[in-house]
Amino acid sequence: MSLPILPRRTALFGLAAAALPIGASAQTGTGTGDWPNRPIRWVNPGPAGGAGDVISRFIADRLQGRLGQPVVVDNRPGAGTNIGMTQVARAAPDGYTVGLATIAANAANKWLYRNMPFDPEKDFAAVGLIALVPNIVVIPPTVPARTLQEFITWARAQNRPINFGSVGAGSSQHLAGSQFQVITGVPLQHLPYTNSGQMNSDLMEGRLDMLFQSISAVTQMAQAGRMRPIAVSGTGRVAAFPDLPTMQQQGVDITSTGWFGLCTPAGVPEPILARLDEELQGIVRDASLAERLSASGAIPRPMGRAEFTKFMAEESAKWRVVIEAVGASVD
Repeated sequence: MSLPILPRRTALFGLAAAALPIGASAQTGTGTGDWPNRPIRWVNPGPAGGAGDVISRFIADRLQGRLGQPVVVDNRPGAGTNIGMTQVARAAPDGYTVGLATIAANAANKWLYRNMPFDPEKDFAAVGLIALVPNIVVIPPTVPARTLQEFITWARAQNRPINFGSVGAGSSQHLAGSQFQVITGVPLQHLPYTNSGQMNSDLMEGRLDMLFQSISAVTQMAQAGRMRPIAVSGTGRVAAFPDLPTMQQQGVDITSTGWFGLCTPAGVPEPILARLDEELQGIVRDASLAERLSASGAIPRPMGRAEFTKFMAEESAKWRVVIEAVGASVD
């Protein structure tokens, strides 16, 4: 039987605190005063079990050991990550709320949503990039294509829009599909899902024609032959499917990936941001974490505050062009 939300969080805080070494709660960083002296809330704006949740827990587990306080992941999915990141934007700028920055909330959504509840440039302070997350292109086994170019030929012969699913508007999967349509000219029909499992089922049963999906979400099904992988995004092949060519290697110049980083509400004191940046850099550069991230389909990519801020601005500008080209919008 599941516990009510409040008692469960209380229990998590207590368990995490009990696991800390004696005296750990007194640890502080240079210039941060007594911060942190209580648990830190890490908001993941995506669903439980998704790539963002997995990465959040990998990092939060290590961050609490470095800070000497529990870092508790709080999944707040919905509205293409806007629900969770609105909570981050409106939280007190005291260093006790952080958020998982994503391609959706921090780059694409401002061009998709007519009424954004926050300004991604003004309402957040960047901490650092954690990882890039390539998408894998999968199709139903019933589609007679073995390569990306064979699929494009098949798709053009259907005389209808090709159905593809994603975990929501602004997600890396949605944006990859939009970019695919712009580059290849294949008309696509975007079908957003709130349940990744249902989306995978619909593909395997032929109700969807293709997916740009996170690798960890489909690895077992693809390896079992229930769906067919035909390409990966990004600039290189991935460990889970070492023989699978990239989209670029198959003549479609898409190298963009999803990504995850860390941010805080705007206005968090500089010493706290500097401490978070330092600790995050140390975590992401650790070889043992790199192995775990790679196994989940992610590519570790440490990047400090200034570089990450520039990176997000460049991503926003890039996806604005794609979104306006396909005329995508929400509400």
